[in-house]
Amino acid sequence: MTQTAPFNVVQVCSVAPLQGTPTSLPLTFFDLLWLRFPPVERLFFYEYQNSTSSFFDSVLPNLKHSLSQTLQHFLPLAGNFTWPHDSAKPIIQYVPGDAVSFTVAESNASFTHLCSDLCEAAQRYPLIPHLTTSHEQASVIALQVTLFPNSGFCIGITTHHAAFDGKSSTSFMKSWAYACSKLEESPSSSSLPEKLTPFFDRSVIRDPAGIGELYSEAWLKHGGPNNRSLKVWDSLNALQTDAMKGLFELTPSHIQKLKQYAHSMLKKKDHISTFSVTCAYVLACLIKAQQPKCNRLVFIFSVDCRSRLDPPTQPTYFGNCVAGQKIVAETKKLLEKDGFISALEGINEALNRVKDGVLNGIETWISTILNVPEDKIYSTAGSPRFEVYSIDFGWGKPKKVDVTSIDKTGAFSLSENRNNDGGIEIGLALNKPEMEAFSAVFVQGLESF
Repeated sequence: MTQTAPFNVVQVCSVAPLQGTPTSLPLTFFDLLWLRFPPVERLFFYEYQNSTSSFFDSVLPNLKHSLSQTLQHFLPLAGNFTWPHDSAKPIIQYVPGDAVSFTVAESNASFTHLCSDLCEAAQRYPLIPHLTTSHEQASVIALQVTLFPNSGFCIGITTHHAAFDGKSSTSFMKSWAYACSKLEESPSSSSLPEKLTPFFDRSVIRDPAGIGELYSEAWLKHGGPNNRSLKVWDSLNALQTDAMKGLFELTPSHIQKLKQYAHSMLKKKDHISTFSVTCAYVLACLIKAQQPKCNRLVFIFSVDCRSRLDPPTQPTYFGNCVAGQKIVAETKKLLEKDGFISALEGINEALNRVKDGVLNGIETWISTILNVPEDKIYSTAGSPRFEVYSIDFGWGKPKKVDVTSIDKTGAFSLSENRNNDGGIEIGLALNKPEMEAFSAVFVQGLESF
């Protein structure tokens, strides 16, 4: 195992909103589904080759001040999850004085290596901020800024899965980056453009069937009775000490070839999206690389419900608002030469089911979470629509963005490529032999189309 480079925590502090009034935010069934799931972690790497003193004298104060300004619009993020004994469901509560954990560190690790397309997963773990959770309460987010002298810095964010989804998380990061980039021209202004202003009103998520109460009762019974613990699970999978983190790209040309091949092979002439061919191709490559022994496997992906609810919510709705779609497939079919087509057929069927009602089967979602099937599970994290590579704090767009929490869940991440020209970046964590096998299958498969 590779030795971790010298790493030094410079400061552990907290950043509070500039001002705020007590706020209590109820949890919807979308939120409650993820109550004890492992936190979501993402790292943003930025090049910065100026002196260490300029970083600590200029960059760091700007990041902290703009964060304080931004949190005025996101008060619940500075608060905590609690589960009052007189409440059927947990809540997020903010009171003046609450603040976000903010760690500052310095590392002698190679910034270039950490930003590369292949890296030892453990090398990035010191950059991830720790989210404090206990049985009684849990933080909503934690942040860490790590400097790599004369090379760059990394902003790490860890978020409680029950607080908000990926779209909301990246919206917060965009808001913070916007505020930071505007500091020099308007240091006292803390206003946000409409597209970045969060909408927190939970009343727009209708729940006439009492699904939220159903989910809460399920969590109370899980490890219960009356288990009100807010401590999150550490991991869904056993972490591999030798895991490699790989980043792969499907270029616009690759995607077009996959779509053309799919059109020629599919019996049903469904719309073929970039998302569906990307997931199908990655899934088929993973199966061939890992050669799972199980007869069946499960693939789960999320669908944004904001525009699909009746009535739709605002696009800036802040919280969880995604529905999981599940595909069960025979392993042997995906191991065949046209495993890509078999995977694509299953994904298209699931997407067609969404048209019939995105909340169909909602009452069973919590049992799917709590009663993990014996079948091998694959899933996705992130989305190209989040545009994570557009998040510019004033020192340029990220050199690399990594969803480190997939190392704990076994998912593969999706984002737009750094050039934002229609390509897709795929991130995944595998042991070294599996990574080598996946890389070979991934490259050879694209050459065959």
